[in-house]
Amino acid sequence: MPLKIVTMTSVFALFATAVSADMNFNRISSFATYLNNADASLESSAEIISVSGDGMTLAYSDSPLGVVGFIDISDPSAPAPLGNIEVGGEPTAVSIIGQTAYVGVNTSDSFTAPSGYVKAYDIKTMTEVASCDLGGQPDSTATAPDGSFLAIAIENERDEDAGDGRTGQLPGGFVVAFDVADGMLDCESMVKINVADLAEVSPEDPEPEFVDVNANGEIVVTLQENNHMVMMSKTGDILSHFPAGAVDLDQIDVTDERGALRFTESQANRLREPDGVQWIDNDHFAIANEGDMDGGARGWTIFHKDGTVVWEAGNSFEHAIIEAGHYPDKRSDAKGAEPEGMEFAVFEGTPYVFILAERASIVGVYDVSDPTAPVLKQLLPSGIGPEGAIAIPARNLFVTANEVDLIEDGGVRSHVMIYEYQDAPAAYPQLTSAGADSLIGWGAISGMAAGENGIIYAVNDSFYGFQPTIFTIDTTQTPARITSALEVTRGGYPAQKIDMEGIALDGNSGFWVASEGRSDRLVPHAIFHVNAGGVITEEIGLPAALLAVEQRFGFEGITRVGDTLWMAVQREWKDDPDHHVKLISYNIETEEWGAVHYPKTAPAQGWVGLSEIVAHGDYVYVVERDNQIGANAKTKKVYRIPADQMVPAPLGSPLPVVTKQEVRDLMPDLAANGGFVVDKVEGLAIFDDGMAWASTDNDGVDDSSGESFFWSLGKM
Repeated sequence: MPLKIVTMTSVFALFATAVSADMNFNRISSFATYLNNADASLESSAEIISVSGDGMTLAYSDSPLGVVGFIDISDPSAPAPLGNIEVGGEPTAVSIIGQTAYVGVNTSDSFTAPSGYVKAYDIKTMTEVASCDLGGQPDSTATAPDGSFLAIAIENERDEDAGDGRTGQLPGGFVVAFDVADGMLDCESMVKINVADLAEVSPEDPEPEFVDVNANGEIVVTLQENNHMVMMSKTGDILSHFPAGAVDLDQIDVTDERGALRFTESQANRLREPDGVQWIDNDHFAIANEGDMDGGARGWTIFHKDGTVVWEAGNSFEHAIIEAGHYPDKRSDAKGAEPEGMEFAVFEGTPYVFILAERASIVGVYDVSDPTAPVLKQLLPSGIGPEGAIAIPARNLFVTANEVDLIEDGGVRSHVMIYEYQDAPAAYPQLTSAGADSLIGWGAISGMAAGENGIIYAVNDSFYGFQPTIFTIDTTQTPARITSALEVTRGGYPAQKIDMEGIALDGNSGFWVASEGRSDRLVPHAIFHVNAGGVITEEIGLPAALLAVEQRFGFEGITRVGDTLWMAVQREWKDDPDHHVKLISYNIETEEWGAVHYPKTAPAQGWVGLSEIVAHGDYVYVVERDNQIGANAKTKKVYRIPADQMVPAPLGSPLPVVTKQEVRDLMPDLAANGGFVVDKVEGLAIFDDGMAWASTDNDGVDDSSGESFFWSLGKM
């Protein structure tokens, strides 16, 4: 029988405070878009999303399949598939008025011959009720708040492989507006609104990106590549227009692929090139500064409709993302966190702007009660690549559509995620560096070790190969705080050829670190001693007997018992029986090596391995996990081994097989976060009083949602 932990602490309960909780958004469920497909093996994607008038049905555009997908959210904690409608082209956007979905459909044969339609579908019967020729390639759609008309941005996008990928490729785009009466689209009412010859950048080739409509019926549109904003009426009058402008940025990372988070660079006069736009009130609107051609100001901006900038995020939004561990380092030279989509809504009297950071896979929630001084209230975890969002204030719900589907790589699928506005503490982030003395970037947390007074030490892995770091985490704060970062050095420089996957205290203010080797990259399997200043003082390589049988998947975790270090090997090496891995010992004083065999679970699919080892009291604890994610995940568990069985045999001799007992199944903990189950539970730390903490590795936000979970398991 599995052992029971004395204190069961749920993931969400960790964030309760002595102070009465404010209203917060917390994720309550997620829906994988493949559930709407007859063939789940096909790529699908949730991009732009809308909701029916009664708030019970979601509709999202799915470009890879050429469909609009529908989800029943009558019970938002258990969203259910309603199927897809084929639209006869590439759906680019969807907006709903009442029970009618209006879909922009791109049918272009080429960049020089753009074409498209807006099609209307009855949600209840799932049938087409209208189709209007747009005369160009649609991008976004928006409805008037009173439901009286529909506005559509006709982008006629450029060919990024032609003309050096720049604008000036005709035909240019425009905006159209249609009357809607009793849920019916009137094709004869279409007004084509010319937005050419307004912008300073390529005025002959406007590329409208995103539209929104305020309560006065005024339409605002972003001309992204033209770096311009235009206000207009539904009848085609240009009310005003002005450049989106530029931003000077400092304390950012603009160097790609260096495997280090160093926010010491700057960029001057960075064009905003906005994507998403949302009215806040009848006088102010917000833009998300994604950039596309030349720009990317990494933040968002609030304008008065007369063209005055009333507030600019600058680097502040990206800094908050950095502190939450969601910074996408591989995008540093492009547009960083890349704000793209956005939403605005009023929940219980408080106006909020939601900023979707596409590459960071996170949503910023801002209170804009004062449009000149927004306040960042929360950061919400999302799926990979949040593209669209819809707010449902009448039901206290907020929804994101996340476009990335990693089916070809065996990764996580595209998801729609649902959040509830609750009188409860914020459940995310569970680990942050906010409040540290300086800006600390972090991610790819691997091994952990418990210190004293609630302090845990953790290491990052080789994703940050040019910045190996030991983090100090204070678990007495809520959420847990990274208070300092110690770079591991050799010869005065960040240590190279090291993949830190485990850490243990040496009992004298220093550390022992286990490095997972990889011979094809000349990274050795090794143990390193690191002093309190982060300097490697000793490197212990593996003996010939181990090197003769080594495989790529090596040390995952290290723990110290007196003078003996124990390292868990993740997967079988050449001489191991199936489903058995070595726990390897090294005596610091005698320099003797030994090992025992650990019987791991046979995988349902993929593989199962060890990812951490911790000695505590009369037991040695290990984390055993499969490499599966989402619905395929089966094994994420903590087991314990009696310490008296940890008697190593000499290498090369028959190894004793230890016994194990299940201590905790981590699947319910991971599922409690409301998203898909992540694969990499990599850290376990146990304090002297038995209080245990676990953590996950977010893969440096590379083909990952960036979510890092760090939670208490109660007392072992």
